[in-house]
Amino acid sequence: MPTLEIPAAWMRGGTSKGLFFTSDVLPALPAERDAILLRAMGSPDPYGKQIDGLGGATSSTSKVVIIGPSARADCDVDYLFGQVPVSGGPIDWSGNCGNLTAAVGPFAIRAGFVVAPREGSTTVRIWQANIARRIDAHVTLRDGEVVEDGRFRLDGVCFPGAPVRLDFIDPAGAPGPDLFPTGRLQDLLEVDGQRFAATLINAGNPLVLVRAADLDVDCAASAATLSARGDLLARCEALRAAGSVALGLAPDTDTARLRGHTPKLALLDHPQAFTAADGRAFAADDTDLACRVLSMGVFHHAIPGTAAVALASAAALAGTLAAALVRPHAGAVRLAHPSGLTSVEARIQGSGATARVRCVTMTRSARLLMSGHVRVPTGH
Repeated sequence: MPTLEIPAAWMRGGTSKGLFFTSDVLPALPAERDAILLRAMGSPDPYGKQIDGLGGATSSTSKVVIIGPSARADCDVDYLFGQVPVSGGPIDWSGNCGNLTAAVGPFAIRAGFVVAPREGSTTVRIWQANIARRIDAHVTLRDGEVVEDGRFRLDGVCFPGAPVRLDFIDPAGAPGPDLFPTGRLQDLLEVDGQRFAATLINAGNPLVLVRAADLDVDCAASAATLSARGDLLARCEALRAAGSVALGLAPDTDTARLRGHTPKLALLDHPQAFTAADGRAFAADDTDLACRVLSMGVFHHAIPGTAAVALASAAALAGTLAAALVRPHAGAVRLAHPSGLTSVEARIQGSGATARVRCVTMTRSARLLMSGHVRVPTGH
């Protein structure tokens, strides 16, 4: 059986890992490209483990990234992200991965797409092709190499590293319907005859925000505890699908269920004490907003980066569910998630449903874990 050997890199970005390719090593036809990427990751796997591929069998570790030089004058590289389903289904290209965005700049520098200084910091201007938005990544170099070691600690990652600051430029596009597609700061979603208050926002990626209390969810609970509640997962997926239809992303809830990557669903509550997955105890005063976010049908072990972008934007705008629950704060908002805290700062122009999100900034870290060739069987 013939086997392809394709240059690739396995990288961590933020609290996610993914398989990175340059655009020139993959077929131009999407169907051929996607077949190779699915097989490389070990999908579809009815056992749910991706044993015969590089995927890690979770939403945070079953991802692919394609990077190439940009034709845009204001960007250095184009970045395309794919969420690979573990058990079955097509690759979902509907949105970005905010965490893996942290690895795009370092990868682009190593691939020679960016001329970087031997010392100091450089800005990699990224065109996020899934959502047609620009993101600037600020990467540090030493002796001509990307710096990966450092003292920056990212909750959800066990080892410290070098910080990579990300600026999500104008993540919602034009004011009004781009940020709040329904034109409202709050909506009502109906599921099984029950109505839920929700904020539907599109910044970074589309996100459906609901109150955790309305679903009888304790935002101090671990991701594993919440994901073990099958009835809760079913109700959350129904809410996410209803939100997708309301956002105009799908014509009906059945179609929405086929698009698992976006929108995501975030459950919110007032700041509260909690114990992170590594055993650290946080007081309510340590946080500004409690959140638990679902990703590909289960609760995320930390927080998706694009969800953090949308949450920070919503928390800064009076009238949203997030603004009603967040602690009054100046500057960055501290989002509490199962692995600890994430600080994100949104710069807003205007107010209400016609506001504009000028920039959202967060800091992650990234590391090259492996580079070489991925072997992909082509016989089946």
